[in-house]
Amino acid sequence: MRTNLDWYRVFYVTATQGSFSKAAAALFITQPAVSYAIKQLEMALGGKLFSRTPKGVALTAEGEVLFKHIEQAYGFLAAAERKVAEMHQMLCGEVRIGAGDSLCKHYLLPYLESFHASFPDIKIQVTNRTSLETVQLLKEGKIDFGIVNLPIEDKQIQICEIAVIQDCFVAGEKYKHVATKPVSMQEMSEYPIILLEKGSSSRRYIDRYVQLAGMDIQPEIELGSVDLLVQFARIGLGISCVVKDYIRDELRQGILYEIVLEDPIPPRSIGIITSKEMPLSVAATQFLQLLQT
Repeated sequence: MRTNLDWYRVFYVTATQGSFSKAAAALFITQPAVSYAIKQLEMALGGKLFSRTPKGVALTAEGEVLFKHIEQAYGFLAAAERKVAEMHQMLCGEVRIGAGDSLCKHYLLPYLESFHASFPDIKIQVTNRTSLETVQLLKEGKIDFGIVNLPIEDKQIQICEIAVIQDCFVAGEKYKHVATKPVSMQEMSEYPIILLEKGSSSRRYIDRYVQLAGMDIQPEIELGSVDLLVQFARIGLGISCVVKDYIRDELRQGILYEIVLEDPIPPRSIGIITSKEMPLSVAATQFLQLLQT
């Protein structure tokens, strides 16, 4: 016979109260309802669980064994309820974020600092991957949300644009003469070009821009990080394509020089991606609210 979980609840309360009438009062049901639930549970388990006493009821040997396990189960349930309550109060929990290195450093880092200061008990896990890899991590349920370079097209995810960024070409002292006047992509192709390696959404965006300009630039050097692009341009190894928003200090200090194009690179966006099917935890929702303020 299949047992009903409500019968175990009635059993547990009756055992702790030591009386059918007291159990009925505690459960806000009638005493016959208590008697019925206990009888059904005894029939399902094949033995008596309570014996009558002058003061109420007492557990039988079988009842004692059952009560020890039920008591432990109720302890686990109570602990789970406390844990969920703590999560809602932001006293525990975890936020799993996916983002590339440059987005972490130049966009996400201040928010991480602010969130941690407000909710020090929340664990933060950041996975550094390209935007396309971040999308895959989200679809596999390995992160709660991601910060990615747009455009991204995927019917399984929801995208919220959060900022607009501008790509540009920059040079160090060796090639600063190129920055004295607007130049065409044809003129740019005469110099050593440094780009991010293939596979990133940023590289695909620049390749598409170059193709639309009717060009086919072969980079002299391909690198895996924006920081290296900046350093290589700085020491004169070529002209790098970077996000202008990430190098404003270098431009202001005269460490790098922006090369103005006759046909500027169109601005693009970064955004938050979340799953359309997977609900967010309380902590992840709180972090997203911070990002969107």
